[in-house]
Amino acid sequence: MTALNLQYDWVSAQELQDAIKIEEQGFPPDEAASYEAFCYRQAQAPDLFLGAYLPKSSNERELIGYICSTLAPTTSYTHESISTHVPGASSVCLHSICVRPDHQRQGVALALLNEYATRLETARREHSAPYDRILLIAHEELCGLYEKAGFEKLGPSPVVHGSRPWFDLRRLLQNTSDLPPSEIAPPAQQLPPGIWEALQRSSTSRNRPVPKSLNSFAGGLPDVLQADPSRPGLSSNKFDLLCPHPECGSIILKSGVGKWVERASVQMEPADHPVSTLLSTLPPPPETTQWWLVTPTPMAFENIGFTRPAKSLPLSDNGKALKLLACAECDLGPLGWSEEGGSEFWLACARVGYRAT
Repeated sequence: MTALNLQYDWVSAQELQDAIKIEEQGFPPDEAASYEAFCYRQAQAPDLFLGAYLPKSSNERELIGYICSTLAPTTSYTHESISTHVPGASSVCLHSICVRPDHQRQGVALALLNEYATRLETARREHSAPYDRILLIAHEELCGLYEKAGFEKLGPSPVVHGSRPWFDLRRLLQNTSDLPPSEIAPPAQQLPPGIWEALQRSSTSRNRPVPKSLNSFAGGLPDVLQADPSRPGLSSNKFDLLCPHPECGSIILKSGVGKWVERASVQMEPADHPVSTLLSTLPPPPETTQWWLVTPTPMAFENIGFTRPAKSLPLSDNGKALKLLACAECDLGPLGWSEEGGSEFWLACARVGYRAT
């Protein structure tokens, strides 16, 4: 699935049960909103409760993710903004963005954020909506996603909600009244939802490398190996490693940085979680597979994102929780894993693209 398969629309009251199920799957109990809170947000601010849908037929659709917000008169996220809506206020306080587990790590969240911001800016330009900024709080490991969507990380938040610390983020909405017509996005009704954002992404990524899959090399794995001068007799990656998403191709690791290792496979998806159609299926443990080992810190990567510790997966051989690796630009993953607090980072050779052209 790509972002272009999605449809976007405001979530109706009849669809709140579907939304709350996604909320409960995506957040721990001490952070998930209640059904009553969802009803309040949808009733008070229905034009701030946006859903991402997969079409099932000409008149049916399936909710797979959403964003919901209310308005507040403050310029920073507060406890009060979590539970109240102030009509006419200028700050859009984003309370939740959540994607159903079986559609996560496929770029849906980023596409949904971009669509949301575009709709707010269109409402501001065409209907004099009061929106000046989007405010939100997020855990540290998710800040990178929001920064890719144009948010600025401001620092630790004073808000206490659940047991973990939060960070304040803000995106200022563009004032399009002073822009030339060529730089203003067309009204939403003139293009299908999501198309404008896709065109914008395309215009900035035309020179990106095209990822080549491992199984497309005639010689297989030997074609992507080169002698590692730092370790005689061993091999490193001959080509830059790329995000395998054909519409992304972001450079994850430069040539020669990863060390080739054959070792036991690792379960990186829960048993009931299907593998993305864009990723190869790995053999089940304890069968072996091929890996690129990156050490000693994430700074060796050009671009990588990490999940929070995956409590739904088996622990590592050292008894530690796994953190999964994904493309930091389009969120596709898992491409690999690391131990929580560890200094070794493993990319599956079959789950990355290769810059061979």
